[in-house]
Amino acid sequence: MDILAVAADWSFWGRPLPDVVRRDVPLPNALSDRVAVVVQGVRRCGKSTLMQQMVGHYGLDPARCAFVNFEDPRLSNALGWETLEALVVQFRARHGDDGPLTFFLDEIQWVDGWQRWLRSRLDRPSGDRFVVSGSNAHLLSGELGSTLTGRHLVIELFPFSFDEAHRAMLQRGADLDVVTYLEVGGFPEPLWSPDGDRLRRQYFNDIVERDVRERVAARSILPLRQLVQMVFESAGAELSLRRMAGATGVAVETTQNHLEACEAAYLVFGVPFFAFSERQRASHPKKYYPVDTGLRCVVVTRTGADVGKHLECATFLALRQHFGAVSYWRGAGEVDFVVQRDDGIVIPVQVSVGGALERHHRALERFYEQYPQAGEAVVVDQDTFPALARGDLIARR
Repeated sequence: MDILAVAADWSFWGRPLPDVVRRDVPLPNALSDRVAVVVQGVRRCGKSTLMQQMVGHYGLDPARCAFVNFEDPRLSNALGWETLEALVVQFRARHGDDGPLTFFLDEIQWVDGWQRWLRSRLDRPSGDRFVVSGSNAHLLSGELGSTLTGRHLVIELFPFSFDEAHRAMLQRGADLDVVTYLEVGGFPEPLWSPDGDRLRRQYFNDIVERDVRERVAARSILPLRQLVQMVFESAGAELSLRRMAGATGVAVETTQNHLEACEAAYLVFGVPFFAFSERQRASHPKKYYPVDTGLRCVVVTRTGADVGKHLECATFLALRQHFGAVSYWRGAGEVDFVVQRDDGIVIPVQVSVGGALERHHRALERFYEQYPQAGEAVVVDQDTFPALARGDLIARR
């Protein structure tokens, strides 16, 4: 296996880097030979493109950067740590010892033993830097989390935000309003493709088949597909494991495993009940949201416009990107989301296409009775959504 021949097709040795849309994601101040950068996110959200952008962001020489995507079929019989070692040794031999090299290793979760190999490289720093990506949140869980403790920085990447999608369309001479964005979502390639919905369906199938089914070793894909479709259909509603198990005809434990695999693949996100007591949080079922509104549109059966539900889903995704932990609250009424700012202040968030209704105000009154120290509520509608998606609506309060 000539690993450099494979790397040549993925790298930018003697050819220009592509002109792509800048992603609004915070990057480390610098790359280090002692700490790896790990890019995680759902399949096809732009992880490879972000790694390409790092070349310009850090002022790297493309000739000294090696890119490899380990889903390349030429590597299907060489997915062991030995291939990684060969790449570094051969690329170093080409350049000699006259400075650091940077390795961008895409979809590295397919390589057996990569965690321990990378740890050994970071423990014996030679000046070379490593950026790795994967389509699985369990990339850094369990054994891997222990293996790379203190030796990695994580970047989570999602499909385009509204601002990113808007910039992408402007580059192609088109505009994009909020309602259209809620309909088409943020996966980059489908945004400007005439076969956008077809691509989104293919993404859905690939994620379920390759990132979920293969992980749980399910014999049939049908229960998995039914589970995800149920979660997408019921986005924003409380769902119990027992109800989902009954609907898909599998055991509760199996349903839980399937759902955890869907979350690990960044396909769906669970939102717990808000309470400072762990017992209270555990006593309420979670709500679930899809990773992208455009993906939801091609999966669910709709009988009409669903702008309100899409706005709620998109609001969750924006909050998840800016705050990490997102909850909901239910008492005498429901608060759609609850987040905590860096200063510790808890912020309730209500979502409504036409602005806050009487039921939203009543729910907020009950919420403040229980949490009187909470900050001023935020109401998200079509007009305020762009500011929320940028992180301005809550950050400036």
